[in-house]
Amino acid sequence: MTSPSTLVLAAAAAPEATLPVPVLLLIAVLAIAVLLFLIMKVRLHAFFSLIIVSLLTAIAAGVSAADLLETIVGPFGKTLGNVAMLVGFGAVLGRIVETSGGAQVISEKLIGLFGEKRAPLALSVASLLFGFPIFLDAGFIVMLPIIYTVARRVGGGLLKYALPAAGAFLVMHALVPPHPGPVAAAGIVGADVGLVLMVGLLVGLPTWYVAGYRLSLLLAARTQRISVPELLGTRQEADQAVLPRFALVLSLLLLPLVLIFMNTGIKTLQATGVVPEDALWAQILVFLGNTPIALLISALLAMYLLLVRPHEGPIGSALEKVVDDSLAPVCSIILITGAGGIFGGVLTATGIGGAMASSLQAVGMPLILAGFLIAVIMRVAQGSATVAGTTAAGLMAPAVAASGDQSPLALACIVVAIVAGAITLSHVNDSGFWLVSRFLGLSTKTALSTWTVIATAVGVMSFALCWLLYVLVA
Repeated sequence: MTSPSTLVLAAAAAPEATLPVPVLLLIAVLAIAVLLFLIMKVRLHAFFSLIIVSLLTAIAAGVSAADLLETIVGPFGKTLGNVAMLVGFGAVLGRIVETSGGAQVISEKLIGLFGEKRAPLALSVASLLFGFPIFLDAGFIVMLPIIYTVARRVGGGLLKYALPAAGAFLVMHALVPPHPGPVAAAGIVGADVGLVLMVGLLVGLPTWYVAGYRLSLLLAARTQRISVPELLGTRQEADQAVLPRFALVLSLLLLPLVLIFMNTGIKTLQATGVVPEDALWAQILVFLGNTPIALLISALLAMYLLLVRPHEGPIGSALEKVVDDSLAPVCSIILITGAGGIFGGVLTATGIGGAMASSLQAVGMPLILAGFLIAVIMRVAQGSATVAGTTAAGLMAPAVAASGDQSPLALACIVVAIVAGAITLSHVNDSGFWLVSRFLGLSTKTALSTWTVIATAVGVMSFALCWLLYVLVA
C-alpha cells in the first residue's frame, strides 16, 4: 500500500482522457474562473451557475450531445438522494425545537447549572447542542434574545456572551451532519455520513473549546466593550405553560447521534466478525441508525412530543406551517448541493479529475491538504461555505476515486478537511459575516478582527486535527 498522506493515482480508476492533460487542466481552471465570475460579478444564483458551468465544461472536454444529458442528470440524482432527506429532516427537527421553546429551555437550564459567572460557557454549550440540527444563521438569531438578556443581566459587554455562542454554532454548522456542507461533501466524495459525523465531533469538540470558546473570550476581552443593541424589538416568548422539559429536549437532540453511532458501531463489529451479518437484531439497528432514518425518527418524535402532545385540540394546520417554514429555506441549499454533484460528475466523466489527480501527484501534495486548500480558495473567492465545500468536493472526488486506497475513515477525514477549509476566512462576501456583525452592532473592522479570526481559527485547527487523524488511521 502506498503512503496514506500522499495522493497516488490508480490509472485504471480514472476515465481515459480524450484530450491532453494540459488542455484538461486549462478547462478546469477556466471552469472555476467562469463559476466565480457568474456567482460574484453577475450575481447569478449558485444553482444556475454550477449547472451552466458543468454543461460548458462537459462540452469543452468533448462529451457528445447524446451523452450530455446523462452526464448531468446522473450525478444530480445521486447527490440529491444523499442530501435532500438529511438536510430536510434536520431542518424540521431544528425548527420544532426552536418554536416549542426548546432553545430557551436548554439555555436557561445550562445557565442555572453553570452559574452567572460561567454564563458565556453555558451559552456556548447551549449553542453547541442546539447547533446540531439547526443552521448557523437561524440558530444564532434564535439564541440572540437569550444572549441579549444574559448580557444585560450579568454585564461585561455583549461580545463576552455572543462570540462564544457564535463560535459554537460555527463549529457545528461547518463540520457536523446534517448540515448541508458536510452532507453534500460526503455524498459527492462517497464517504459514510456516520463516519463523517464521528470525525466531525472528534475534531470539532476540542476545536470548539479552544477556537470557538477560549479564543472568543480572549477576543471579547481585547475588544472595546459593546452594549446590547435594540435590534429585535419585543421578543415573542414561547407559551410558558407548555415549555418542554430540559431532559426531553436534550434527549431529542441526542437521539439521532445515538442512532447514527449505533449504526456505525454495529457495522464495524459486523466487519470484524464479532456480530454476524445476518443477525436480524443487528440489521434492524443498522437500518434505524441510517442517518436519514435516524433524523426522520427524531423529527417525528419531536412533532408529537413538543408540538402535538402539549396542546389540546387539533393543531394540524400549525404543524404543517412549522414543517413548511422549515423546508422552504433549505430548498435552495439542496439544489445547490445537487448542482455541485453535477460539477463533480462532469469532472469525473471527462477525465479532468484524473488529470488534476496526476498534477497533485506530480507536486507531491497530500490529498487531504489539496482538498482543504481548494475549499479555502473557493471560500475566499465567493463567500458561501456551502458552495465552497460542495465545489471543492466536486473537484476532489475524481482524485479521491483515482487514489484507490482510501479507507472509509480516511474518506471521512478528507470530507471534514474540505468543510474545514470551506469555513475558513469568513469576510465581507460572506452573508454570515454580515449577519453576525450587524446583529452584534460591530463595525466591519471589529468584525474582521473578531468573527473572521474565530472562523479562521476554527477552520485551521479542525483541519490540523483532522490531518493528524488521517495520518494515524489512513
